[in-house]
Amino acid sequence: MAIDSLKREGPWLKPSAHYSIGIDPSPSCEEKLLTASVVVCTRNRPASLRSCLKGLAQLEHAPEEVIVVDNTEGDKETEAVAKEFGARYLIEPKPGLSRARNRGLAESNFEVVAYLDDDALPDIRWLGCLLEPFDDPQVALVTGRIVRSDVRPMDGAKQPARTLSNKDPEWFEIATFGGLGLGSNMAFRKRVGDRGAIFDERLGRGAPFEIAEENYAFALVLSRGDTAVFLPDAVVFHPPGKPADIKQEARNLIAFSILLLAEFPERRRDLIRFLYRRIRRKPLTWPRDSPDPGEIITSGWSVLFSASFSAALLFLKTKKPRGN
Repeated sequence: MAIDSLKREGPWLKPSAHYSIGIDPSPSCEEKLLTASVVVCTRNRPASLRSCLKGLAQLEHAPEEVIVVDNTEGDKETEAVAKEFGARYLIEPKPGLSRARNRGLAESNFEVVAYLDDDALPDIRWLGCLLEPFDDPQVALVTGRIVRSDVRPMDGAKQPARTLSNKDPEWFEIATFGGLGLGSNMAFRKRVGDRGAIFDERLGRGAPFEIAEENYAFALVLSRGDTAVFLPDAVVFHPPGKPADIKQEARNLIAFSILLLAEFPERRRDLIRFLYRRIRRKPLTWPRDSPDPGEIITSGWSVLFSASFSAALLFLKTKKPRGN
């Protein structure tokens, strides 16, 4: 299929210089009839946002709309960047990435809602690939591969697509602990928000537990009987994260685990078994970037005990938001 036949301009799109950071594409990513919104949540990073929107403007399969959710009380420069590319500009003044993500889902107008970080750059075939699995009506969630923007992937390196549902005995740990992708490259059917917010507002950047809002959403969607697909051909380029304080990371991870125990009581036995295996430094039995115990698990008992105490206090003093 010729590239020209894949292009479809959404109403948000404005002309700009050609821009592509694509890797060798998969021939399986073809035009689909599903309509899509792309949500970009941002906070005080207009320069990064401009690069992100420029990348979206070059997609071979254009979305019907792009929504910029500004997680501040409003910023003129950010608004100007959004308008430069014809994106809808929304203000979500209460801090927290989950609030911004929920707002984007609620305000979207089309069948699929895809999320992209404001400092991420999509491969030119990203959205077309990401939409492809939604041909199956059981699929409500699709995630893709995240490649460090400072590392060129090996040509021809292929990974198989993976499908996950709550019929898999390990589905809960896979969804909640990194086996199903990350929030900088994900898409949901719009209908997953019909029963309320899917991102817990206690989670994510700017929230009390600065971690894993996307993993909670993955588990929530799968718990309702929907299917998820991890699709490596849907590629997003993202800069490497800054080194984090291990004590804070451990506290956030333990607080997230306590939240899972509270919010998914039917999965408590599975979660406890998984955490026990990790504490014993057993490797994962399912695919992830690193199957081995990470820095938190190997940091030592003094760090883990201290983090557990502070995580328990944090959980107890953080009220569950309405709508979650």
